[in-house]
Amino acid sequence: MGKIKYRRVLLKLSGESLMGNQSFGIDSKVLNYIADELVKTVKAGVELGIVIGGGNIYRGLSATQQGVDRFTGDLMGMLATTINSLALQNALEKRGHFTRVQSAIRMEEVAEPLIIRRAVRHLEKKRIVIFAAGTGEPYFTTDTAAALRAIEINADVIIKGTRVNGVYDSDPEKNRNSKLFRKLSYLDVLEKNLRVMDMTAITLCKENKLPIIVFNMNKKDNLIKIIYGKSIGTIVS
Repeated sequence: MGKIKYRRVLLKLSGESLMGNQSFGIDSKVLNYIADELVKTVKAGVELGIVIGGGNIYRGLSATQQGVDRFTGDLMGMLATTINSLALQNALEKRGHFTRVQSAIRMEEVAEPLIIRRAVRHLEKKRIVIFAAGTGEPYFTTDTAAALRAIEINADVIIKGTRVNGVYDSDPEKNRNSKLFRKLSYLDVLEKNLRVMDMTAITLCKENKLPIIVFNMNKKDNLIKIIYGKSIGTIVS
């Protein structure tokens, strides 16, 4: 397939991507499928960092609707991301691939503390690094955590896996006539209020000239094709 285009990648996955057709939790078939796709990219020579959300278990933003204050809800959401990170680590290591989970909240019995220099060393040794617990602070999303970690590890690109083919002008699951954008600028995303990542994450990427690719993770080999420079999904730059 030629040379890979992106040497160091930060992959952002939503917690919901692990649910499959379930209403909550982790679908083992989906987890195994994602692990297989990730192993392909690392075998191609990619240094891979991952940030995964926790919305399949608990979402901090919905906490207030359940009578939980936002601060506490966000802490619970960070723990949910750690559960997902450990599940993904287990699936990857069953495939014989060395993986490290680094947590922004200290929990040494469960995961390494977040130390960026150590994370970079892991990446250089072709270990997959999963960054858990968001930014470690409430009121920030895992989108912001993904942008922050990508900048810290000096990633070439953020690749965001979704269940649709990229960024549309309206929800393609509700509107059949929605238009898919192939290329967007950061300002386009902000001005049109497109649901790529939250405003803080987009601003961080814009300030650091970090491109974002949004694609359909559910289509087999999409991720590896992007790694080799194929035009798939939407690129924000």
